[in-house]
Amino acid sequence: MLSEQSVPVVRATLPAVRAAIGDITELFYRKLFDAHPELLRDLFNRGNQASGEQQRALAGSIAAFAGLLLERPDARPDVMLSRIAHKHASLGITSDQYKTVHRHLFAAIGDVLGDAVTPEVAAAWDEVYWLMANALMAVEARLYAEAGVAEGDVWRRMEIVERREEGPDALSLVLRPADDHPAAPFRPGQYVSVRSELPDGSRQIRQYSLSAAPGRTGLRITVKHVHGDGRPDGEVSSWLHAHAREGDVLTVSAPFGDLALAEDDGPLLLASAGIGVTPVLAMLDHLAAAGATRPVTVVHADRTPAHHAHRREQRDLVRALPGARLHLFYEEPGEAAPEATTGRVDLAGVELPPGLTAYLCGPVPFMRAVRGDLLRRGVPAEAVHYEVFGPDLWLGRS
Repeated sequence: MLSEQSVPVVRATLPAVRAAIGDITELFYRKLFDAHPELLRDLFNRGNQASGEQQRALAGSIAAFAGLLLERPDARPDVMLSRIAHKHASLGITSDQYKTVHRHLFAAIGDVLGDAVTPEVAAAWDEVYWLMANALMAVEARLYAEAGVAEGDVWRRMEIVERREEGPDALSLVLRPADDHPAAPFRPGQYVSVRSELPDGSRQIRQYSLSAAPGRTGLRITVKHVHGDGRPDGEVSSWLHAHAREGDVLTVSAPFGDLALAEDDGPLLLASAGIGVTPVLAMLDHLAAAGATRPVTVVHADRTPAHHAHRREQRDLVRALPGARLHLFYEEPGEAAPEATTGRVDLAGVELPPGLTAYLCGPVPFMRAVRGDLLRRGVPAEAVHYEVFGPDLWLGRS
């Protein structure tokens, strides 16, 4: 909760900060990487920095947090904080790094806003920052404790024991610990980070959903080969597709992620597009292994049947669940999928039982459209959960 003296200051200055926050975050990252080039080389996603997505995500989180402090002073945005904290934990972020961020962020605020940053204004926004940072550090400390690791010590070596092509642009890798210790437990829907050593000496990190249920032999990830569409191809996905082989050893984090399947008997909607199918596969695999009979509506969208990674596996898992139904949408279904609907996902013809919980994963436009359909059909916002592959651009507030 903001202090009484800070509330009117933040309320008065929030419009100006929102208007300038794009410039602030751009300058912040420039200052941060000038002082600490190793962070760009070994921690931050260089592709997201080049595209500006990381800057927009940071700007959105700060503005959203400040706005919520004013709109709902007695509440804490736990969903937003949880999503950020899980991402941070999977990267091994430590509490000392919040001090580094604070120093360069407030230097950028001063440079952009100039004389408008009076001591009173600086103190109020300092309070906003540390309210958010301390809340995140508390959640991250709990996540590290639950994972049984020291702060930031999330990495372990894992051997690739199986490599399979899952489509023209998708590759699955089954990983087992390279030591004698068992793989860490996880909940279906969670992800791990993979830290890859690239030819230029950098150690870039990417998150990949675990695409099979807990309890299987090893952890399975599925990697989409990211094509840039006018921008450079994905660094890590390109490297893994070209070089990852059985017997190789990767550096992998403990599992994290807040898109985890709830353990109850209520109806489910599992909606995915493209490589967003991966957490859905883990959920379906878990439900099938548990002999679940709850109603499960599965919706998947893709370019073509051939591009649908794990297509046969997903169909088999749905068939194994007596209460499950599969709805496919392909831009070009062709003769391989006569049962599919042509075009993008439209839930108008999909029966949605009352009381369902929805899990969405895929490109942001897809999730925004599906979420909007669900809200219009009366599904409460708190029952719609989503996972973003990349910086969170605050879908939930759009």
